[in-house]
Amino acid sequence: MSVLVTGGAGYIGSHMVWKLLDAGEDVVVIDNLSTGFDWAVPAEAELVAADIADQDTVETVMMRRGVDAIIHFAGSIIVPESVTDPLGYYLNNTVKSRALIESAVRLGVPHFIFSSTAAVYGTPEMVPVVEEAQTRPDSPYGTSKLMTEWMLRDTSAAHDITYAALRYFNVSGADPRMRTGQSTRGATHLIKVASETATGKRPYMEIYGTDYPTPDGTCIRDYIHVSDLVEAHYLALQRLRSGGESIVANCGYGRGYSVREVIDTVKKTVGRDFEVRLNGRRPGDAVAIVANADLTRREFHWEPRFDDLATIISHAVEWENRLKIRNN
Repeated sequence: MSVLVTGGAGYIGSHMVWKLLDAGEDVVVIDNLSTGFDWAVPAEAELVAADIADQDTVETVMMRRGVDAIIHFAGSIIVPESVTDPLGYYLNNTVKSRALIESAVRLGVPHFIFSSTAAVYGTPEMVPVVEEAQTRPDSPYGTSKLMTEWMLRDTSAAHDITYAALRYFNVSGADPRMRTGQSTRGATHLIKVASETATGKRPYMEIYGTDYPTPDGTCIRDYIHVSDLVEAHYLALQRLRSGGESIVANCGYGRGYSVREVIDTVKKTVGRDFEVRLNGRRPGDAVAIVANADLTRREFHWEPRFDDLATIISHAVEWENRLKIRNN
């Protein structure tokens, strides 16, 4: 039996593939390589360059490899971009996910892990936010992910399939063994951008919005190390395989940092200053969002190993230096 990882050539997906291989799983990846890299997929995993909406190819792969679980990362993830291109996001994140879910049902794949997002909450009334909080996304990105959660909920009620939808917060860092990391060109993630600026890949970086109702005027986010995140995915898969019911769960550390705090920590970590420019707010950005991940810790027996902002940043910066060598 095999695990199918969609988007497995991307940032989080490639970390997931390494985690599964480390655990002795047989892995097949489907990725259209629009933002991912074929070199990010370990040689031990089969890579099929295809779109998840190509159901003939997807189902052929599922049958040939005997797929018994899908971990679904493929999709678009940039919040401001979703505001300007909502239909593109509903296509990539919702319509194509529907096709993948249909293929899973048609072939009798029993387990489905979905890469959801804290953006489904929008700006919550209370933080840390719990899974029962009202979902009111501020962006088409968040809505597109929430709609896929609804499809999984309704599909699991009608068919013999269980799922875990993991709502994760701001994913950062890199594999501590430096086998993979955030390699996307033109990435917008704060720690990625700050790490690129700190290593000389960007001449400066920008803060978008300094007038938010927070202590220093900048947005607050809960940053989770990518290795801890994929560990939660793996534990969620084991729970489903053991007969666990479908679940929606947060993945975060329960502690928030402002944009200014993150940038200051990057500067301290690398031991150098860099230029930071101030700009206006971006559409779709929530003010502050921090996870209550008690459910994940309890149900998955999840114990994070890298719950430290400086550690997350040091791994991200080290990966940037590795990329610099790779690309030269």
